[in-house]
Amino acid sequence: MNMTGNTMLITGGGRGIGRGLAEAFHALGNTVVIAGRRKEVLEETAKANPGMGWMTLDVEDPASIQAFAKQAADKYPRLNVLINNAGIMKLEDVRTGAATDVAEQIIGINLLGPIRLTSALLPLLRRQPQSTVMTVSSGLAFVPLAPTPTYCATKAAIHSWTQSLRYQLKDTTTEVVELIPPYVATDLMGSSAGDPRAMPLDTFIAEVMSILTTQQNVQEICVENVKRLRFAAESAHYDAVFKGLNDAMATGLH
Repeated sequence: MNMTGNTMLITGGGRGIGRGLAEAFHALGNTVVIAGRRKEVLEETAKANPGMGWMTLDVEDPASIQAFAKQAADKYPRLNVLINNAGIMKLEDVRTGAATDVAEQIIGINLLGPIRLTSALLPLLRRQPQSTVMTVSSGLAFVPLAPTPTYCATKAAIHSWTQSLRYQLKDTTTEVVELIPPYVATDLMGSSAGDPRAMPLDTFIAEVMSILTTQQNVQEICVENVKRLRFAAESAHYDAVFKGLNDAMATGLH
């Protein structure tokens, strides 16, 4: 992936990891467009980064995605990088037998959203000399956190889908990269931003950018903090890592 000279679309780019990536790539001189549902958040981020573009997008709505893709193609015909970052994470207690509304919302945003948006924008991306699709999964795709079962399941599905997408596009000029974050200090669950156990956002973004800069043709971006989860099965320590993660979080999320 080229680090400069791109026209990039980052979903969920108004805050958290999305904003961190947007600002880092913007600082390198790329044309960066952030997208999300909350207009005021997008405007604030763009105002803080002069020259950054923004567009509203509801990744849960298939019709919105189709209209957005056409608008984006018309406005940014040189778009060559899509970063599927938008997502939600919610607690679920399956023991209550409650309705599945929360699970369905998480699936719609975290899984169907990236699939639909990538499908809608892939014709434009493939017209470019070089292009990139980056999906944002999670270390929890590999070792689930039990209080957030659907979130973890969608991230596992995104990992699997990314592998298939990469294979289908292997003989094209579109590369497919997966970003696998650890527990990062953001407002994804409301309280994580102030949790000392979380990896500071600026530290995470700096390590991600270093990996992209120094490791050519990288397929999975794994900072050191996430490797314990990412390679739990390969290291034959899965059961211990799963138990340790969930026992540690028994009194609070992550």
